[in-house]
Amino acid sequence: MGSTMPAISSDLLDALKRLRLGRIAATLPERLVLADKQEMAFDELLLMILTDEISRRDGAAADNRATQAGLDPSMHLELWDKGAKVSFDKKILAELVSLRFLETHRHVCILGPVGVGKTFIASALGHLACRHGYNVKFARADETLKRLRQSRFDNSRDAEMIALTTVDLLILDDFALEPMGKEESKDVYQLFLERTGRGSMIITSNRDTAEWLAMFDDMLLAQSAVDRFRNSAYDFVVEGESYRPKLKPKIEDTNPPPATPSMKVPALQRRPKRRR
Repeated sequence: MGSTMPAISSDLLDALKRLRLGRIAATLPERLVLADKQEMAFDELLLMILTDEISRRDGAAADNRATQAGLDPSMHLELWDKGAKVSFDKKILAELVSLRFLETHRHVCILGPVGVGKTFIASALGHLACRHGYNVKFARADETLKRLRQSRFDNSRDAEMIALTTVDLLILDDFALEPMGKEESKDVYQLFLERTGRGSMIITSNRDTAEWLAMFDDMLLAQSAVDRFRNSAYDFVVEGESYRPKLKPKIEDTNPPPATPSMKVPALQRRPKRRR
C-alpha cells in the first residue's frame, strides 16, 4: 500500500496564501512524505520546498516573457523534429544555445530555403533567452516595417523605435522578402545601426545577405546597414527539404468526417498553430 499523504491544515494554507506561497500546498504533502522517508533535517526540507517555489516562479516568469515576446509556445528546441531532412552546423547551434551571443551583443543570421525550420530555430532560441531572464520580441519583418511606416502618421515612431532597439533580443522573421521603399530602407538602417554593438538580433531570411542589398531603395544605406549586421552576426545556414509537405492534410480511412459539422472554437480556447 502507498503512503497516506499528510493533510495540510487550513491555518497553514491560509498562512501560505497570505505570504503568496499558496502554490506550495500542491506539492507539500509529497515533499513531507519524501522528507520522512529520507529522514531529512528541517533545513533540508525547507530548502527543498523553497527551491520548488523558486522553480515555479522562474518558470512562470519565463512563460510571461515568452507570451509578451509573441513567441509560438510550440517552438522549443526539445520539440524539434529530429526526423526532419535538414542539415546544419551543430557546432554553431551549440554556440547559439549557450546564449553567449547575447552577452556580447552579437547577431544571428539564419538562412535557408522555404520550410526548413528557420522560424522554429529562431523562436526556440527566443524561448531559451526568456528562460534565462532576457526580454525578447518576435515579429515578422514586413509587419515591423508596416508598423514603423504607420507610426509616422500618428507621431509614435520614436516610441516604436525605442521598443525595437531596447529589448535584449529582437527576432525579425522572413527579412528581405520584398523590395523596401525609401522610408523602409531608412528604418532598417537605423534599426541595424542602433542595435549593432548594443543589443542582439536574430534575422531569418530566404535570401543570402549579399542579396539583401538589392532590397534597399538606397544602395549607400544598404551597404552600411548590411555591412554592420553581417560583420556582427553568426551565420547559421539550414539546408534540406521543406517540412511543410508533411503538414499537408490527408483523408484517413481511420478518421472519417463527423456526422455533424464542427462548431467554431472560441478564440481563447484555440491552440496556436505550429509553424516552421
